[in-house]
Amino acid sequence: MAMNDILKAEDIKKALDAFKAADTFDHKKFFEMVGLKKKSTDDVKKAFLALDVDNSGFIEEEELKFVLKGFSTDGRDLTDKETKAFLQAADKDGDGKIGMEEFAALVQE
Repeated sequence: MAMNDILKAEDIKKALDAFKAADTFDHKKFFEMVGLKKKSTDDVKKAFLALDVDNSGFIEEEELKFVLKGFSTDGRDLTDKETKAFLQAADKDGDGKIGMEEFAALVQE
């Protein structure tokens, strides 16, 4: 499933443009700008599954680095600093990866 099936293409583009520069990514603002924050639990689940590239049931640090590309192919890679901050914000149980519930909670922050 593509993010365009869940979110508006223009919202995705606006959000990606806002965080084009390295070390500017803010997950709270990003999820709000793309419209994910207002979506149903089911749509947030679909977004999670789209970002879980290896279908492991988790978004690992390596997948997190490419999270913006999960929204659009012209999204940039997150810097190591952004990736670590994003993981730290979401990984509530400290297992080094983001589960579906952790992702849903992060989106709603």
